[in-house]
Amino acid sequence: MIAAAQTQRISPGAANIIVALMEERTGQRIAANRVWRVETALAPLLRAHGFATIDKLAAALGSGHHQCLEREAVEALLNHESSFFRDPAVIQQAGRFLLAKQEADPGRRLRIWSAGCSTGQEPLSVAMLLSDQAGEHPFPEIQATDISATAIARAKSGCFTQFEIQRGLPVRSMVRWFEAAGNAWTALPELLSRVQFRTHNLAHDAPLPGKFDLILCRNVLLYLSPELRCDVLGKLARALRPDGRLVLGASETVTGQADSLVACGEYRGFYCASD
Repeated sequence: MIAAAQTQRISPGAANIIVALMEERTGQRIAANRVWRVETALAPLLRAHGFATIDKLAAALGSGHHQCLEREAVEALLNHESSFFRDPAVIQQAGRFLLAKQEADPGRRLRIWSAGCSTGQEPLSVAMLLSDQAGEHPFPEIQATDISATAIARAKSGCFTQFEIQRGLPVRSMVRWFEAAGNAWTALPELLSRVQFRTHNLAHDAPLPGKFDLILCRNVLLYLSPELRCDVLGKLARALRPDGRLVLGASETVTGQADSLVACGEYRGFYCASD
């Protein structure tokens, strides 16, 4: 599997146990040059459960007798990196695409899926943007999912630190949609009610029911094996409406991985069903 670098205190055997657990539960692979993250991410777990070393923790995880500990370890290793209006040009393009669809069919309620939403900044950004341009159109249904129950709980709370609020959120939007709560900021119920958050495993679960006009799945496929990436792209393609769009991260593509999807010329980084 993975050979740990000499500078790492985690043994190759322990690294392999943890890497295998992560891939089994989430479909995500920890690359060899990222194994150093394991010890840092799991350090709080060692302290909380009284393990002297990462190898002793790995031995417990590998025994198959500590399901709660396994869940905690996987949660600790998941990447929750996110920010409001991340890659703002992409969010603005999504808004223009959805507005055009609303104007073409004013009475239909659009459906949006933010897959791998982490702590909720992406779907809340979309909700804020669409609120500004909604007009008389029915407000779209926004579904937001993530494999992490911890991240989804945070997203549902709508509570963000000052640092998180300052990452990409315009002051106008902060004042309009959030209120100060001590050293944190909490999204107003009006905003939170526009997004439906739930846990969902892209690797193992079926797509959400129904068809979507827009699916945002950015910087999720990067962590999957090539085989699983193809499988997930197939699921997402089947969840799209015939005229819908899939949005991937800047370093992701469907080329050579999904015959059912092609790049859309009008929006960079957007993909649609192939003919």
